Amino acid sequence: MLHDYVYVTECFPDRENCLTMDEQSLPEGETEEMSIREGQSNQSHRFLLCGNGEKVLLSKKVEANLDALSILCVNECEGGNLNKHEIEEHFYKGGKVSWWNFYFSEEPGSTSLIKRDKYDVIRNVIIPNLCNLNVACVSFNLFHLPGCGGTTLAMHVLWSLKDTFRCAVLKEGSSDLAVVASQVVQLLTYGAVEQSAQLPVLLMLDDFEEKDSVFDLKQHIVKEMEKKNLSSQCPQVILLNCMRIESMENTDLTEDTVLIGNNLSAPEQKCFQEKLREVDEVHKQDLETFYGFMVMKKNFLPEYIQGVARNVLKSFDFEDKHAELLAVLFLLNTYCKGAYLSVSLCEEFLGIKTKPYCGSNKVEDAFGKFSTLVTQCRVKDNVDYDALKIIHPSMAESCLQELVASKKAAKAEITNLLLMENKFFTCVQGKTKLWEDVHSILVKRDMKCGGENNRFSPLVQDIIKESPGAIEIVLFNAVERFTDNAVMFQLLARYHYLVKKNFRQAEQCAWQAQELSPKNSYISDTCAQVIKHELKFELKRDLIPDTPGGLDEYLRMAHSATDAFRETQEIAKKEDKRDNTPYNSAGHLGEIQVAVMILEILQSQLNSDQYNTMKCFLNGSIKTHDFLKIHPFKHSAGYCSVVQQYSNILCNLQHNMKRQFDFFNSFFVHLTARTSSKEQIQSELARCFSFYVDVFCNISTQLNDLSSNWQFLESKNADTYSGLLNFLSNNIESNEMEEIVEKYAFIIENSTGGSNGVKERINFIYANIVLYCIKPESRSIRPFESLQKTLSEVLTHPATFKDSMELHFIAVALLWPQLSVPKFSERLGTYVSQMSRSFQKELGAVCHAKWPVVHFYLGKEKGYGSLVSQENMSKSVGSEANISSLFQNGKLWNEEAVRQQLCRVTGRVEKDALLADTSKADFNIEVKPFYKRQLSSQVGKVSFLLGFTMKGPLAFDIQLK
Repeated sequence: MLHDYVYVTECFPDRENCLTMDEQSLPEGETEEMSIREGQSNQSHRFLLCGNGEKVLLSKKVEANLDALSILCVNECEGGNLNKHEIEEHFYKGGKVSWWNFYFSEEPGSTSLIKRDKYDVIRNVIIPNLCNLNVACVSFNLFHLPGCGGTTLAMHVLWSLKDTFRCAVLKEGSSDLAVVASQVVQLLTYGAVEQSAQLPVLLMLDDFEEKDSVFDLKQHIVKEMEKKNLSSQCPQVILLNCMRIESMENTDLTEDTVLIGNNLSAPEQKCFQEKLREVDEVHKQDLETFYGFMVMKKNFLPEYIQGVARNVLKSFDFEDKHAELLAVLFLLNTYCKGAYLSVSLCEEFLGIKTKPYCGSNKVEDAFGKFSTLVTQCRVKDNVDYDALKIIHPSMAESCLQELVASKKAAKAEITNLLLMENKFFTCVQGKTKLWEDVHSILVKRDMKCGGENNRFSPLVQDIIKESPGAIEIVLFNAVERFTDNAVMFQLLARYHYLVKKNFRQAEQCAWQAQELSPKNSYISDTCAQVIKHELKFELKRDLIPDTPGGLDEYLRMAHSATDAFRETQEIAKKEDKRDNTPYNSAGHLGEIQVAVMILEILQSQLNSDQYNTMKCFLNGSIKTHDFLKIHPFKHSAGYCSVVQQYSNILCNLQHNMKRQFDFFNSFFVHLTARTSSKEQIQSELARCFSFYVDVFCNISTQLNDLSSNWQFLESKNADTYSGLLNFLSNNIESNEMEEIVEKYAFIIENSTGGSNGVKERINFIYANIVLYCIKPESRSIRPFESLQKTLSEVLTHPATFKDSMELHFIAVALLWPQLSVPKFSERLGTYVSQMSRSFQKELGAVCHAKWPVVHFYLGKEKGYGSLVSQENMSKSVGSEANISSLFQNGKLWNEEAVRQQLCRVTGRVEKDALLADTSKADFNIEVKPFYKRQLSSQVGKVSFLLGFTMKGPLAFDIQLK
């Protein structure tokens, strides 16, 4: 019986002796044809390297099962017979680099491909440094502008390291990260009988949409390794995240990030000049059409690219079939990264017969004089196929601009052609990819833009600007094409309420979207947004009369919008949590915005006396039955009737607004932010909060009573522990923080005590700790021992669920095994359990795809110094972006500034549990490891760093003692 894999230590064995069972079952002709189409050119033996220096045969069955990965074998291209001249010509014209380009460049007499300046940094500095880390899976970023050689550089690195790592490229369409992780671990372990024979995997991620996806994939890989019980003291998987960016500006640079722009350095320009002479000698007749090479040789000079576009497109006629197809490619390659059309689709559209793969005629020839603008590429998918794309992203953009400027074709016209032509959507090859690309160019917004610039996708924005009368037809055609797609109806609804202000039509489209996707919170949010925007529009127009009837009409819309946003919240909490989409908080923000609009309605509809009386009614100073008897409304039966009708929403307005503000405090302070819109949301929350303070926080400088002090704290968002913790990162002035501490001191001194004093005492402790982190020399800081005493007093009484999480968090952080308070230190295990349960109940429904924030780490110093805030640690190692990169790759713990601050806790690993030592030999506290995999490689005594989150303490950097 044959084994699954065969090892080779010297020369290749005879074919018959090294074939696996599944390979023997393949007909020889089929194997040859498959190899050629794969670009392997009849390569019969494909091998992977093992850690012990041996080679293992990669069976075709296994490689086929690893269908999310394009594997680079150690003997890639060897024994092949592809035409070197054609391979080089394809690359220089603008085709994607292939392994053959690197293979041919290493042949005797050939010169190597140009190495960008960052090549040596990546290969000889970044990757070796990553290999020294004690983390299962690490990553680094190669950010590059489109068409500047970023992908070529990444593949160059892989090619040079194929004798050191098991290298692979993630194929397009590999969206299920759990499947990808499983296959990566299979590649890691394939043929390695013992773990010592494993060779780390270097996986290139070509064009992930979001950096968060890289982190998600890392988590899946770590989980997969934990399932397989794989452990190691060094990285087993390295992710090279090769990602396109639209701009060099506002890109976070860290020591694990390399940036490739469209401006060649002097040494790079010299290399291109030398390469030009070589290319001219070998490809003299075709050099003029080597646009891919010349764009870089000209240092991405816009005038060169525009000149080529202008000259080549002189005879462009949109009536011609090939011109239509070319225009569609221009559009797709301008607005969608990595877009293409399958060759079979192009042949069908142009009405030409499919040519044999090895035939001399190419589909590019059908484009005539425009053929130099297109190039073929091989798409690695579940079923690989050939496709067409424009030679360079900058060329696609310039050509599209030339068509629009010369009025030979408009973007709306091209988009309509793409949407209405059935042939684009019936061809099997590349069908799914094209549907996704068309959907993307219509729907995907650039969230980095602010204000009205991100209301729609860049394409839709441009059509609105260039052909405002045509956009509605484009969107209607989009709905007709994507008949069962709720997002397209959502897009049309957004256009109607944002641009046309046709709220009835918007409402109809939104409801159609909700019928198609009733459990989607984003669709539900659109239904609510229609009502909110209509209310906003009517307020701005100010045409509704200032009468009881007008107030009734406004409040009716506000009530409907509030109900709709609450429905969105409920749907968001119940949404499918199998993917990595964070919780949708739009329903919460929408409810706050409508509440602010209610305040604006009351201000605009009522006179000053009535509005001031209404403010007292809203903040609870005046009860409902008294409100109707007060002078401003005494003789206004109409207004009284409206107030009574909507008394529920008006009386609870403060409570509901406060509830939502508190929600966002917890949501953003205790959970990691994984959304680029966080700053926008917080800016809008600040605007809304100012309205709230104006109405509900009557701050009196004359009075110094409990109520005034509480209202002061509420106005500063300092009346909750989440709000206080937020001051660690929002740069509050130290004197303002001192005032907050003194306000709490006054409240505690003058409160009645007992259970009623729990909240203020807990917050007082938080306030002192935050003040110490901001200004450790402040005289307002109470002695640390007095905080412990206050905490001990609070802990003697049973905690309500409302106070449980904040109380037990600070108890665990403040009392972590202290000899001075042994009574409560011995209960820390119970406090950890209670805190974890409270976290799950309070934040469990909204923490999907987020992780608890580490607010403090255990420090070396005593007293306040035992708590090192995340923010203070960030300052010691650089920017927030840098600490995030260091944290993810495990480098953070090796930073000298961090090592000097943090205390290593001792403990032991016992039955896959990590038990922390305390001052009592027979008393241990179980701590969850940040990476569970670290436990599988540890047995016995260990040391680690301790971080405190609202879900419980976490162990980092676990090391054997």
